[in-house]
Amino acid sequence: MAERDYYDVLGVARNASADEIKRAYRKLARKYHPDVNPGDKAAERKFKEVQEAYDVVGDPDRRKKYDQFGRAAFESGAAGPGGKSWSFRWGGSGRPTGSFDFGGFDLGKMFGEQFGGGPQFETGSRRPREAAGRDIEHEVRIPFLVAALGGEVQVSVRRNRPCSKCRGTRAEPGSKFATCSACGGSGQRSGGGPFDFGLPCELCSGEGKRPERMCGQCHGSGATLNDETITVKISAGVDDSSRIRLREQGEVGPSGRSGDLFVLPRVDPHPLFERKDHDIIVRVPVTVTEAGLGTKIDVPTLDGTVTMTIPPGTSSGQRLRIRGRGIPKGKGPRGDQFVEVKIVLPTKLNEQSRELLRRFAELNPENPRESMGK
Repeated sequence: MAERDYYDVLGVARNASADEIKRAYRKLARKYHPDVNPGDKAAERKFKEVQEAYDVVGDPDRRKKYDQFGRAAFESGAAGPGGKSWSFRWGGSGRPTGSFDFGGFDLGKMFGEQFGGGPQFETGSRRPREAAGRDIEHEVRIPFLVAALGGEVQVSVRRNRPCSKCRGTRAEPGSKFATCSACGGSGQRSGGGPFDFGLPCELCSGEGKRPERMCGQCHGSGATLNDETITVKISAGVDDSSRIRLREQGEVGPSGRSGDLFVLPRVDPHPLFERKDHDIIVRVPVTVTEAGLGTKIDVPTLDGTVTMTIPPGTSSGQRLRIRGRGIPKGKGPRGDQFVEVKIVLPTKLNEQSRELLRRFAELNPENPRESMGK
């Protein structure tokens, strides 16, 4: 099946603005999120597809590469910008090295199934490119105010990290290294057929040498499973669609290189504040008298309490704006806070209060329902 264009996945045009792309991503992420569709494998696959598309076109630099080279810009074995020439060795005695320009053609994908993985093309070094360890995704609850204004959270993760005893070398301290008998020290094995594509040697993980005595703590893997707590910096304005990337904080691979850790924020609700994009909504109760005559009230904001004026004749449900008190927008201006007035009627009225209300109705015969249907 042909891979879908990332813009088609998000449902936006190729010339869509960054804001349009982000809005489309948020809408789809909410729709297909596993928390919303528990046990739905199709929704889970769709969510991952949407996430992959946004990781590319939502990043200005990666988007430029994608627009120019497509998915080949991020795949191993693909030609580099400008049709970079990639070298590979011809099989047989002597193994001469040739250099060929494949343009945007992904030869690795074509031979992937036949040889159990794409060929590792070289750009000057005889050693095959060393694969990094596995990436990790980890959900973490974020307090509303930390997500809005930024801060730090502690994240507990279980991951393979370099062995503390051998420091990832796989060797027992003091042990010597010997040339790998399987690859003769080249770090590569034949992929089969008339070409030698330099696949990493399975016995030495592409290093060309093996310890004479393997580490007793990690049993020669170079890594051990650890439970760790790390501090993650949260930028102001993150939400449930955000994805925080911590480079080389994932699991360590056989080569000693680590994958990445992706922190997926899940923002806790707030008892007072409601978020809408970069704006904040807070509902404030006022009495009939305060709404009718006008008054000054104290209103909570993300930055503390401020005093604002309720104009005379304010209706229930009316929203008043406090500019610049919403969510920060990176280097741009902050969003706004909207104060929604909620008129609260007294639950207990004595006879004198009832008489005053009847008198008020007589002096103000206007009925707002009369405008209905006009």
